Parts: sequence; structure tokens; C-alpha cells
Amino acid sequence: MANLPSELSRSASNRRLILAGQIAFLPTGILTTLLGPMLPILIARWAMNDTQAGNLFLVQFLAMLVGVQLSGVLLARWGFRPAFLSGLLLMAGGVATLYMGSLWLGLVALATYGLGLGLIIPSDNLLIAEIGSGSGAGPSAGSSKVDSGSSSGASAVSLLNFFWGVGAVFCSLMVAWSAAHKLLPFFLGSVAAFLVLLALAMRNLPFPEAAKSSDPLLSFSWRELAKSPALWLFAAVFFLYPGAETAVGGWIGSYVSRLGANGAAMASMMPAFFWSALTTGRAAGTAFLRHFSERRVLRAGFAAGAAGIALMLAAPTLPGVIAGALITGLSFATLYPITVARLSQRFGVAARSIGAVMFSLAAVGPAVIPWMVGVISHASGSLRAGLLLPLGATVILFLMHLFEW
Repeated sequence: MANLPSELSRSASNRRLILAGQIAFLPTGILTTLLGPMLPILIARWAMNDTQAGNLFLVQFLAMLVGVQLSGVLLARWGFRPAFLSGLLLMAGGVATLYMGSLWLGLVALATYGLGLGLIIPSDNLLIAEIGSGSGAGPSAGSSKVDSGSSSGASAVSLLNFFWGVGAVFCSLMVAWSAAHKLLPFFLGSVAAFLVLLALAMRNLPFPEAAKSSDPLLSFSWRELAKSPALWLFAAVFFLYPGAETAVGGWIGSYVSRLGANGAAMASMMPAFFWSALTTGRAAGTAFLRHFSERRVLRAGFAAGAAGIALMLAAPTLPGVIAGALITGLSFATLYPITVARLSQRFGVAARSIGAVMFSLAAVGPAVIPWMVGVISHASGSLRAGLLLPLGATVILFLMHLFEW
């Protein structure tokens, strides 16, 4: 009973942190997916071909890669607070200047908010996974008991990424609406102002401190870990899945714009179908994961996701593409949250350091795969051919999860 007040205080602090993390993921979802609905607009504004348009993804996500690497240093040495606050402010500076001038200024803006995203995304995911699964005192780096202890962490991360999805859907709808009413700079400026206010509100929250170097859970050997097939499988998932998701969400608007007059009218709205389905799935995922094993969900999700992309590319009309986008979004919904939770549960506090590598790959995938979609599209004269790349990545992920690891 003597520890009850401290336990209640810790529980209240954790609730505040979870709420703050969820709110922070709303603008994070907006900025991560902003290029999707903006791409047809930016292609026309800056007179770009598909290869040049693909370079925008490359710049954003390579900057995210730098941010992820920096987040690993910040989390290890100073805890979560510096990564959160600096990430929010960088995101604000980048989105405020994206639409102000030339292509080169736009690239600088993309790199700036990409750096901020690289700080926020791993920090927020690892924070919520750590709180949700209690992995700060969890298994050692060699533990393989992932499913038994990670369902609560997966549910918490799934709910967190639901807020990310809300931001992604809001982004698509607001870009379409504000562009139609010539208010796009006002929308981007409003997002920047919200981010600054959020940073001010979060500056005094009780974030977890940096883990002590003497913590036994941090005493792991990269050389020994490199011998584990599971580490390499995690690395493949963190590269392929975010790349496939970003390629579908990022290029679907441009793909639909080339289907004719009806498609052109729906181009800026199309990402909203994909992100709405993904967000709906994440909202339901918290309850869904209580009744089905994570491995079964992963296998079914990747299989259905591949089928959805195939339908999207095979459909000759707009309704078929929309159906494929909805199936893909629903199928993808819980796959990334489960993977993050499994990583946290398997490696415990050490996931703060290991996560820097994994989330770096989660930035490289979205840089390379959407960029390659643009390169293939430009070379072949067919965006459909380019989008076979995320389809192939999803099939590979399905085959990987047929094995127990």
C-alpha cells in the first residue's frame, strides 16, 4: 500500500504521455503523407516529369533517415524530450515554407520537415510501445517470446498509428479542399502554427529519462545480434513495408489522374480512400488483436494487401481502383504497429538503440521504393508498371511471414 501513491502518479504520467504522443501523431500523419495529395499540384507548379517527382520522395525520406539516426543518439543520451521538441519545430519550419517559391526552396522545405519526422516517428513509436508493453523491464535481447507479451504493446502502437492515419486522411481532404478554394498556403501555415503550439505545450511533460549505461538490457553485442536471422528479418520488414505503403499512398493520386476526366477530378482525393481504410483498420485493430494471434494477422494482412494492390492495378475503371485502395488500406492497417511492438518486446530498452537502425531502414524504404516507381514509370511510360514494385514488396513480405521467427 505504501507504493500506491507512486504507482498512481506513474499511471497518470503515462496517460499524459500517451495522450501527448497521440496528438503529436496527427500532424505527423499529415506531413508524412503530404506529398501524395500534393504531388499532382507540385508536378504542375514546378513542371516536373515522373523521375523529378520521384526525387521529392527521395529528399523527404533521406532527410528522415538523418533524423532517425539523430533520434537514436538523443534517446540514448538524453531521453525522449529533445527528440520530440526539436522534431516538432523542424516539421513546423518545413511545412511553412513548402509552397512559398521554387522547386529548390521546396526541396529544402521537404528536407527540413523530413528531418523532423525522422526525430518524431521512432521516438513516439518506441515511447508508446515501451509504456504499453512495459518492455523497459521486459525480456533480454535474446528473448523469442514475442507474441505472448506484445499484444498490449501492439494494441497501444496500433492506436497511436490510428491518430497518424487520422492526420493522413485529414491531409488528403484538406489539400483537395484548400487547393480548390486557393487556400493551400493558409492550410500549410495552420499546420505549422499547430506544431509550434504543440511543442510549447509538451515541453514540461514527464518524458522517460535516458536509460543508464549500466542497465543490463543495454549490454548487447551487435556482433552477436547480427548472427540472429530474426534481426535481418526485422530489417527487411522495416525496409519493405513502409516503402510499399508510401509508394501506394504517394502515387495513387497521380495514377488515378491518368485514367481520364473522372480520374483527374478525383486525383487529390484518392489518397484519402487509402488512408481512410488504413485508419479505420487501426481503430479496429486494438480490439481485433485481442482475438487473433499476431502472426496470423501478419500473414493475412500481407496476403490481402498484395491482392488489393493487384486489383488496383488490374481494374480498368475508377471504382475498381478505389476498391483496390480500400482493400489495401484495411489489410495494411495493423502490420506496422505489430512489427514495432514485436521489436520493442524482443529487445526491451535496447530497442531504443536497435530501433535507430530499424527506423533508419523505415526511412530508406519510403525514399527508395517510391523513387523507383517514378524511375520505372518514366522509363516505361507506364505508372502501372512502376507500381508493380510495391506489389512485389508485399508479396515478399507475405512469404517471409509464412515462417516462424
